[in-house]
Amino acid sequence: MDIIPVLPSQNIERDIAWYREKTGFEPFYADPMYAGLHRDGQQIHLQWHADTEDDPLLGGSVIRILTGDAKGLFEEFVKRGTVAANTYRENTPWKTNEFGFYDLNRNAVFIMQPLD
Repeated sequence: MDIIPVLPSQNIERDIAWYREKTGFEPFYADPMYAGLHRDGQQIHLQWHADTEDDPLLGGSVIRILTGDAKGLFEEFVKRGTVAANTYRENTPWKTNEFGFYDLNRNAVFIMQPLD
């Protein structure tokens, strides 16, 4: 079983470009209202919201992406300008190595490697 997060977006085209540049996720489907992006067998979907009372953007969504090489991805994302070089956390109390960042809609994305 797999789970695919669907994150709110104010601008699908803008956010595809950001995810491509900052994370290496590439679109496999996109229209003005919805997009699917993938990288290394993982997917993130984006869904447009008007950010009105009837269709709130909300923001504040959080996703965690599991990987076997958090340090390698961290180094790549530092080069992309996605994260600062001092934000990698090793051996957290919850037994992970990880880092995180916010996308343009204030969705939190954490890349984590379980230590067990």
